[in-house]
Amino acid sequence: MVARFVPIVHIVAAVFAIIELGLTAYVSSGYSSVFGFGGYSPSRVNFMIFNSVWSLLVLAYVGLTPLYLTSIFHKLAALALNILTTIFWFAGSIALAVWIGGPRHCYGNSYCGSTEAAVVFGFFLWLLFMFLTVLDAIEAMRSRGHGATPKNTNAYAGA
Repeated sequence: MVARFVPIVHIVAAVFAIIELGLTAYVSSGYSSVFGFGGYSPSRVNFMIFNSVWSLLVLAYVGLTPLYLTSIFHKLAALALNILTTIFWFAGSIALAVWIGGPRHCYGNSYCGSTEAAVVFGFFLWLLFMFLTVLDAIEAMRSRGHGATPKNTNAYAGA
């Protein structure tokens, strides 16, 4: 029943990752522009940009490979990628939230507002990937050992 929602979750996660990529790229551009703060963008912002691109690649593998390239898809590799992506989003969202501090009144500052929105979308993506990871883990636990062929013994029941 829940498995039919997985493609919808993949699409929502891809849209959120694109939104996150736009938000964090905008925040990063403020550090290197002429009118910005000068210098390099913080590593926390750069890590969230990496998370967005990584998530799009993972979603392409997890969502499209089982449909079109089944020969290179492996369930445990997909589970490992989902676990790793979940950890990345949790770490990046916490780091960005700590860096920006508590809820602020940005007073029209678009960089401040974009950073707060990036934190929120980061936690949404963490929840989505947590959901996908739990579903993949349950699927892996249910299907383990089903690929092995049982031994054909000629013993009778109870022997």
